[in-house]
Amino acid sequence: MAQYSAEQLSEFDAAEWRKIGWNDQQIQTWLNPNMRYLEPALRWNEQPEQHILHYRQENYPELLKQIHSAPPLLFIKGNPELLTQPQIAIVGSRNCSDYGEYWAKHFASELSATGFVITSGLALGIDGFCHQATVEQQGQTIAVLGSGLQHIYPARHKKLARRIIETNGALVSEFFPTHPPIAENFPRRNRIISGLSLATLIVEATERSGSLITARYALEQNREVFAIPGNIQNQYSQGCHTLIKQGAMLVERISDILENLPHFSINYRPPAKVRSQVQTAQLAAPEVQVSYPELYKHISSLPISIDDLINATGLNVNELLVQLLELELQNLICQQNGLYQRN
Repeated sequence: MAQYSAEQLSEFDAAEWRKIGWNDQQIQTWLNPNMRYLEPALRWNEQPEQHILHYRQENYPELLKQIHSAPPLLFIKGNPELLTQPQIAIVGSRNCSDYGEYWAKHFASELSATGFVITSGLALGIDGFCHQATVEQQGQTIAVLGSGLQHIYPARHKKLARRIIETNGALVSEFFPTHPPIAENFPRRNRIISGLSLATLIVEATERSGSLITARYALEQNREVFAIPGNIQNQYSQGCHTLIKQGAMLVERISDILENLPHFSINYRPPAKVRSQVQTAQLAAPEVQVSYPELYKHISSLPISIDDLINATGLNVNELLVQLLELELQNLICQQNGLYQRN
């Protein structure tokens, strides 16, 4: 496809096809395509909000075209123009901790409000939380599937898939609409998630997580890779820590991402609708005056015990419990299983 147009190929004879590497079966398929496969896809394309985009069309996403083995066809349900907008991929483990869920939603919301499209894989866990957080603030998100778009997988995310479409997002697949979800498809689709995006953020990942496949694709595609650190005893942090050791950018706040994307203009303003919602939310939720800022600064999103807080603050246990209760009443912190963390 990079060397020849469809018109040029149609003028070749068998000898010329063989010269460019086609075998007899490929030649026969070109000459006599099996319409049993093609006709259902063409009918699918005729339905509202359903599109087939091929490699040679002008609106095929330029970033995706740059990768090795770019998909010749993309099946899109929803807004096809979204694929050419600045995107950040956010991915992570299907089984994740509360810590991972919190930061997935936080970064998806913040990056969406900044103007990025959030791209992920519609999987359970981190992927789903990112899509969910984005649509809840009416941001735009792209879900890349490892199945045809008539087979939403996992099934429990069918409602989420509908909400993505309703908020002007898109579902994308390189597989024909009726193609079932097969295990080998999912590593393949990861190259599309990273290929569409300026950068990939890994929130949580075990050492064998499929998210690390996405990170590897991103590196091969010369894209930035970011990773969120976690508890060293948490198995879901091991993959992120490995990436950081190998050179991925450690992320603590959204500015860590924005300042390391030379392709993206910091002056990019989010759509007016998103901008308005963020401003409204800021007006509706004035900043709370922290009663005990010295104690509060020692409490983060990582759970911490009373003993550790006593050592960090020098307070006695009675003083500490009074101050912790006040911070809880301010809805600034929460307590679970004897450990404290920020809300």
